[in-house]
Amino acid sequence: MLGSPEKEINSFLKHHPDVKAFDVLIPDMNGVFRGKRVTLEKFKKISNDGMFLPASVFGMDVVGETMEETGLGISSGDSDRHCSLIPGSLKPIPWQPGIGQMMLAMEEKDGSPFFGNPREVLKNLLKKNDLQGFQWKAAFELEFFVIESQKGNDETLKIPDSLNAETSEGQLYSIGSLELCRKWLEEIVENCVSMGVPADTSVAELAPGQFEINLHHVNDPLLACDHALNLKQVVKGTLRNHGMKATFMAKPFASLPGSGMHLHLSLYDNQGENLLAPKNSKKLNQAVSGILDLMPESMIFCAPHANSYHRFEENSYAPINATWGKDNRTTALRIPSGNEDSTRIEHRLSGADANPYLVMAMLISGFLHGFEEDPEIPPETVGNGYEDGSRPLPQSWEAALDLFQNKSRLSSILGQEFSTLYTQLKSGEQKRFRRVITPHEYDWYLHTV
Repeated sequence: MLGSPEKEINSFLKHHPDVKAFDVLIPDMNGVFRGKRVTLEKFKKISNDGMFLPASVFGMDVVGETMEETGLGISSGDSDRHCSLIPGSLKPIPWQPGIGQMMLAMEEKDGSPFFGNPREVLKNLLKKNDLQGFQWKAAFELEFFVIESQKGNDETLKIPDSLNAETSEGQLYSIGSLELCRKWLEEIVENCVSMGVPADTSVAELAPGQFEINLHHVNDPLLACDHALNLKQVVKGTLRNHGMKATFMAKPFASLPGSGMHLHLSLYDNQGENLLAPKNSKKLNQAVSGILDLMPESMIFCAPHANSYHRFEENSYAPINATWGKDNRTTALRIPSGNEDSTRIEHRLSGADANPYLVMAMLISGFLHGFEEDPEIPPETVGNGYEDGSRPLPQSWEAALDLFQNKSRLSSILGQEFSTLYTQLKSGEQKRFRRVITPHEYDWYLHTV
């Protein structure tokens, strides 16, 4: 651990004297927080001594079932690893008065970072590939649906009637839609401020009940990912207090657009010059070509679940081909409009269900691959990117995992140990998912075949 967080905790308690319990959290492979809630006394003890959690938290599928294929479960005795608090991650939980939270880092038995922790994979990638003082700037945009669940014999999913009041079709950029939700949107922003999450803009999206919140650019890719996960917490927690729920599922409604997680990334030198600006067009071309070259084998990180692939439909603003274009929202990589200093790459492939640490690691890997290998950049896509089928992306969960498993370029950048663990986890998750017989199968086959 990089020093004791004791001073940070004392300062926090001066500003938040009402906090008497703390959630100690670690984001797993799927970007889901796992951990424990402890008393203030126990939290202070953890700040000095750390705590133990099972390594199998990184062998869990999205619903918390340990995948034995990873070797982190019963076969290993489900053994523990030491965890330390991460300095700078202590925050209040505004929608739960009296509760704070702090993130954990897991360690191997020799004290080195645990190989299966996605946050540490990104951290290690940044450390190993220090571009001589060059500075990344990164920001996420996250889309989500506001829903209510009514449970009977099954669970029916619907958008709250209050959000359908203006239109059943949804209105992109509708101010009226934002006015309907003003109270809790303002509360989300206030809670973001309390947690140090730089929420920048709220947008009504294509579907009724669908919104997007943009985060401001920061100079630390790791911090940008922390912000993305904390934003999900804020949105879900705030809406629960209003009797509603939020979902970042990639495609919750078959008839409505899916929810994406767009990542904006740029690189500056130590004089503050944007390396992707038009006068440095070679660097921009290398970054774009490197990301596109690795994009097919990175699909399993951008679309990590079975549901993720329902989002990819023609003319849906979710790209299906490895394409790029200037100010073109039908391509996988978009170079947004703006002045030279703000030139950046917008990665539009990932669903809102993706793990931000792994998406960031994949995108930075693409930058580095482009700078080192300088693959040929494909022609720019002008117009409808769905008509450019020259570089199709995997369109199923199984095909995406097979491609990552059978290619060595991205896995060698991320680390072979981690890549093997991720492959084992997703293989186990796919087997388990395939064992479930869906209601749709009964509708189609029970009385007809």
